[in-house]
Amino acid sequence: MLTTRIIPCLDVSADRVVKGIKFKNLEDIGDAVALAEQYYKQGADELVLLDVDASFKNKEIIYGVIEKVSNQIFIPLTVGGGIKRLEDIRMVLSRGGDKVAICTAAIENPDIISQASKQFGSQCIVLSIDAKKEGNSWYCYTYGGRYNTGIDAIEWAKKGEKLGAGEILLNSIDMDGTKEGFDIDLIKKVSESVRIPVIASGGAGNPEQVLHVIIEGKADAVLLASIIHSGEYTTSQIKNFLKSKGVIVR
Repeated sequence: MLTTRIIPCLDVSADRVVKGIKFKNLEDIGDAVALAEQYYKQGADELVLLDVDASFKNKEIIYGVIEKVSNQIFIPLTVGGGIKRLEDIRMVLSRGGDKVAICTAAIENPDIISQASKQFGSQCIVLSIDAKKEGNSWYCYTYGGRYNTGIDAIEWAKKGEKLGAGEILLNSIDMDGTKEGFDIDLIKKVSESVRIPVIASGGAGNPEQVLHVIIEGKADAVLLASIIHSGEYTTSQIKNFLKSKGVIVR
């Protein structure tokens, strides 16, 4: 049985961590490097660093922040935001990133997933899916949740696996920042549709909800933001709770 990973997420604008609700009304949380070091010391298994402005504003990738964060932590670092080309991936990996998360560029140019997985290895290519429910279906959104592509999120996850993605980061726009629990139906459907690991993101408000998405949603890893940014819980407290319920964590 694979070990369940607990992964803090730093949504970054410039060098500051921000957080909103349903991808909107972003508020400043703190310094990205300081928070990365804090979560590392609390026992995080990995860290995700996402530039929330990069794709929409066509900004340069935050190479400086990547370098500073990677120098302070000694766990896998996934970087997303504004990655469009194979050269972007190479640069991120050379600056200290271990994996890259690709959302908008993957939808606009699916070949980047297959090309990147061949050149760098599928283990470091993460397909990031920002999904929102409409009716009985979930659709993929691009540019930081601004545009509905009309692409079915579950079908896109399956295609992403075939293209060579090694992992899926599944973000529920509906639940993001609400602390009301995960979109279990979405996460379960994707988890049951692919064989690669699925990281559940969006909605964590307490350790019980984290447990629920692992057991019922069949998530392989859980992304945390608001629940730890607020100081209500630490990653170590959440991991200890999961251990007490029989979940295998690091």
